[in-house]
Amino acid sequence: MNTNKKELPHQPEPYWRSSTDLEEFPTLNESISTPTLVVGGGITGITTAYLLAKAGIRTVLVEAGKVLNGTTGHTTAKITAQHDVIYDELIQHFGKDQAKLYYESNIEAGKFIKKLVDEHQISCDYSIQDAYLYSTTPKGKQQLEKEAEAYKELGINGELQLETKLPFETTAALSMKDQAQFHPLHYLKHLLDDFIKMGGTVYENTTAKSVEEADHPIVTTHLGYTISCNHLVIASHFPFYDWRGLYFTRMHAERSYVLAIKSKTAFPGGMYLSVDNPTRSLRSVQIDGSEHILVGGESHKTGQGIPTIEHYEALQKFAEEHFELEEIAYRWSAQDLITLDKIPYIGPITSRSEHIYVATGFRKWGMTTSTLAAQIISDAIAQRENRYSELFHPSRFKPDPSIKELVVQNADVAKHLVEGKLEIVQMHPEDLQNDEGGVVKFEGKRAGAYRNELGQLHIVDTTCTHLGCELEWNSGDRTWDCPCHASRFSVEGQVIEGPAKKPLKKLL
Repeated sequence: MNTNKKELPHQPEPYWRSSTDLEEFPTLNESISTPTLVVGGGITGITTAYLLAKAGIRTVLVEAGKVLNGTTGHTTAKITAQHDVIYDELIQHFGKDQAKLYYESNIEAGKFIKKLVDEHQISCDYSIQDAYLYSTTPKGKQQLEKEAEAYKELGINGELQLETKLPFETTAALSMKDQAQFHPLHYLKHLLDDFIKMGGTVYENTTAKSVEEADHPIVTTHLGYTISCNHLVIASHFPFYDWRGLYFTRMHAERSYVLAIKSKTAFPGGMYLSVDNPTRSLRSVQIDGSEHILVGGESHKTGQGIPTIEHYEALQKFAEEHFELEEIAYRWSAQDLITLDKIPYIGPITSRSEHIYVATGFRKWGMTTSTLAAQIISDAIAQRENRYSELFHPSRFKPDPSIKELVVQNADVAKHLVEGKLEIVQMHPEDLQNDEGGVVKFEGKRAGAYRNELGQLHIVDTTCTHLGCELEWNSGDRTWDCPCHASRFSVEGQVIEGPAKKPLKKLL
C-alpha cells in the first residue's frame, strides 16, 4: 500500500446523515391502538406512512433507533432502473413481459420521486443524470453487449458505446437515459414533515420485538408495551418477524463501501457502475458547495472475506490512481439484502397473512424499489389495484433460479457454522492494542474483544443470538458480524442489524 495515503476518517460516517438536521421523536411509553402500524424509519417506512396518511388512513411509524439512520442513510442515492446487469437474466428466468414490468415499475417509482420534488419544491440536490454500466475487460464488454440486446427487446432507452469520459480506459459502456440522483434525507425529511402535519405519529428508540396474530396484529415493543393495528407494515430492512416466511433462508446479505472524496480531477457527469470485479460505483455530490465524488464498491458477503478495513483501502487506492485524491471527507458502509431470484419481496408476509406486509431484499437499489414497495403496500391497504404486486409478491417461488440459490446459500451457512465452532484461537485480550478488536481466548473459550482508544476492554460472547453461528470481527466498522445470516452487533453486544433480536452476552 502507498504510505502517502490520505488518512481515512477514523469512524465511518455517511455524508447524508451528517448534513441533515432531523427532529427528535419520543419513545413509545404506553400501549396504543392504530389502524396501521409501520415498523421502520427508512425510505420504505416513511414513504409508506406518507402515502397512507394522504389516503386518510391514520398511521403510526416506529423505529428501533433514529429515523433515516439505517441503510437509507448509507446509500449512494441513485434513482435508476439500471440495476446492474439484470434485464437479460430477468428475460431468461421470468420472460419478456415480467422483465418489462420490472423496468416499468422502477421507472414509475423514479417519476413519483421527481413529481414530489417538483410539486413541493423540495431542495434535495435532485438532478437528471444518465446511468452507465461500464466494463474494463473483454469479458465485461460481452456482458454489456448481451444486456444491450435485452434493452432493445424491452424498449429501454439506452445505448451501447465504446468510450466514456471516465479518466481511465474502458472497453464499453451501456447507458440508461434520464435517470437521477438526489440527497435522500433532505427529500425524506419533507415527506416525514408532511406525514406529521397530516396527523401521523412517530416514535423513535422503539423496537418491535414480537407479533401476535389474532383477529388483527398485536406488536409488543422492547419495553413491553403493545400496539394493536388492523394492518402491520414491516419495513425494517430485515423483517423482524421472519419465522413466518423463513426470510433468513431466502436472502443473503452483502456489505459494500463508499468514500466521499475531493479530487483535482473534475467528474464527467453521469452515474457509473462497473460490471467487472471488483465493482466500482461512481457519481458526484456537492458538499459545502464543493464537488466531491462518491467512490463505492467492494461488495462481499457480510462476515466473510478479508479484513473489512482493506475494502476501504482498496477504494482509496483506486481514487488515488484515477482521480488525483485531495481529501477523504467521509467513509461509510451499507448492508443490502438479496433474494433468491434478485427481485425484492414486497407484499403479504405469507400467503395466509393478509394484514401483515413486508418489504425487503432491495439488492442495493432501494431508492426506486423502496418507493415502489410503498406504492404497492399502500395500495393494498387502501384496497386499490397495483399492476406490479404479483411480480414482487413474497410467496412466489421460481424453480429457476430459486432452488439452486436456496441450496447454495444454505450450504454456505452450514459451512460457516461448522468452521466457527472448530476454529483454534491463539490471541488473548492482553494482545490487543488500543482501537483494536478480534477473536480471543477468554477463560478458555472463544470470545470477541475490543480495546477502545482509551484502553477500555469490551469482551462479548461471539455466538450469534439468532441461530448460533460464530461472529467475525469487522475492522472497518468496528462491529461483530455473522457470516451465516448477517446479524451485526456493536462492540458492547447490542444488535445493529437483524435477524438477531437479542444482544450478545457481555463477558467483561
